[in-house]
Amino acid sequence: MIESIKNETVKQILKLHKKKYRDETNRFLLEGEHLVEEALKSDWQIDRLIVREDYGLIPSFKALEQLVVSHKVFDHLSLTPSPQGVMAVVKRTEPNLSYYHRLLVLDRVQDPGNLGTLIRTADAFKFDAVICLDGTVDVFNDKVIRATQGSLFHLPVLKMSESELLTLVSKQQIQLVVTTLNDAKPLEQLTTEDKLAVVVGNEGQGVTASLLKAAHQKIKITIPGQAESLNVGIAAGIIMYQVQGR
Repeated sequence: MIESIKNETVKQILKLHKKKYRDETNRFLLEGEHLVEEALKSDWQIDRLIVREDYGLIPSFKALEQLVVSHKVFDHLSLTPSPQGVMAVVKRTEPNLSYYHRLLVLDRVQDPGNLGTLIRTADAFKFDAVICLDGTVDVFNDKVIRATQGSLFHLPVLKMSESELLTLVSKQQIQLVVTTLNDAKPLEQLTTEDKLAVVVGNEGQGVTASLLKAAHQKIKITIPGQAESLNVGIAAGIIMYQVQGR
């Protein structure tokens, strides 16, 4: 059992809280029993478990390599207020985009909770993938991962530049549907094609002018109450619900 926070292995694991080190190693930290279970059920590779000394392993975890640490060390590594006693080092999997029926595109979404919620909602409404454009918060941020509640392991989440997205849209003949408050038709009037990519934008600035120019359709959600706008996660959820199954 490792009891010192100065242990070299502990130091290397702790570095995974930094995006730079996650990118260098192609690894990230996953904390909590439910998230580890979801990763285990997927095709993602778990390198090892980090287990607190008093944690009782569930049967499905017993075949994995385990690093047992003290309470002090686990609390040092954990970013949650009430740690469950288990976390995992996971190798990032290169997502494969093979279906284009329904895509959710995120343009510079900054809040980790919003990104995690958007991924989870896209999973719930059976979208084929989530595309994060340049400037969107890191998918492997711990707050993003927790907010996905395991949906990160259920559908492809890809990073793309705006130019790569527009090339994909053109090549695959995907309808680009962009959300905006200006010069847009109500969501109810959206005409859905066989292939559809819904674009939602930055929390403060919305979608870029170049994406608005490239849009095949511009839509907005009619708000009958006094609120000026909706949270990006709520807005995207309403839109995805509207287009599911069409």
